[in-house]
Amino acid sequence: MKGFKIGGLNIPVPIIQGGMGVGISLSNLAAAVANEGGVGVISCAGLGLVYKNSAQNYLQANVDGLKNEIKKAREASKGIIGVNIMAALTNFEDMVRTTIAEKADIIFAGAGLPLNLPSFLKPDSITKLVPIVSSGKAAKILCAKWKNNFDYLPDAFVVEGPKAGGHLGFKREQIEDVNYSLEQIVPDVVDAVKVFEDQYNQEIPVIAAGGLYNGSDIYEIMKKGAKGVQLGSLFVTTEECDASDIFKQKYIDSSESELEIIQSPVGMPGRAFSNAFLDKVKQGLKVPKTCPFQCIKTCDISKSPYCIVTALFNAAKGNMKNGYAFAGSNAFRATKINTVKEVFAELVEGFRIKAESVLK
Repeated sequence: MKGFKIGGLNIPVPIIQGGMGVGISLSNLAAAVANEGGVGVISCAGLGLVYKNSAQNYLQANVDGLKNEIKKAREASKGIIGVNIMAALTNFEDMVRTTIAEKADIIFAGAGLPLNLPSFLKPDSITKLVPIVSSGKAAKILCAKWKNNFDYLPDAFVVEGPKAGGHLGFKREQIEDVNYSLEQIVPDVVDAVKVFEDQYNQEIPVIAAGGLYNGSDIYEIMKKGAKGVQLGSLFVTTEECDASDIFKQKYIDSSESELEIIQSPVGMPGRAFSNAFLDKVKQGLKVPKTCPFQCIKTCDISKSPYCIVTALFNAAKGNMKNGYAFAGSNAFRATKINTVKEVFAELVEGFRIKAESVLK
């Protein structure tokens, strides 16, 4: 399992921890992953709730919280620390500026095409920019727009397939369509960026994400052209994960049949574990009175059955009666709480065993 580089940053172990909100992947998990040679990622989604008592308003609490989480991760690790920022956030620009000012190593930007992301860089900025896409077409658009408008190419791409947890960048009917599987879209993106790599003599590594769970999975997707992988669900059931023990136990106790595709208030399908809260949503029993945060551009309070940032925050804190857990397609396979170090060791060993079996 070889390391790789993102914009000159050396990643010793090609494993990126997915940014999981609200409050699932913060500084504790990110630092632990970075200490093992991977990329630890802080999710800035909903930080205004996590830090609601530290500022006068939700949006300022997001900024304060992000600064604090990056600082804590830096104090706990000398490794690579990234921040996941959804382009759909109403305060997207503030979170990008804060991340760059605090000198986080990488921004991972998804939930929409971050067409203007390079515009926030300053001459002395060190932060690398990595968009999250679901197709070669999206990667091509971003490369062309960024190069034309800012003379900047993405430092890497994360390609997220339909088996991921949380919000999915696919139409509902595409989620089970093999033509949109990760195994199909990774080569699609690799081919799309190769044109720009060759033209501008710059490497743009592709990182595969969505449903990957063990070393064998990593080996197989790297054979498709991925230089690294992003894993989320596997890190939820670790001691270092920032979520509550109740949230982690949901992964351990649930079965595959409990995973379902829901329609999120933000207008996208998502994968989550079914529970009583989601049952009430289906029955029309959940109706928000007001929208106190205005946190997502695409969330319409007049049509939303509930406030998603509140529901996800409740779940992270263990209040499953008023929330639910997003999860990847293999999250049900969790059987116990591990350490991040143990997860890395198992992934590296599984990769080695798979590689050796292929060579025999």
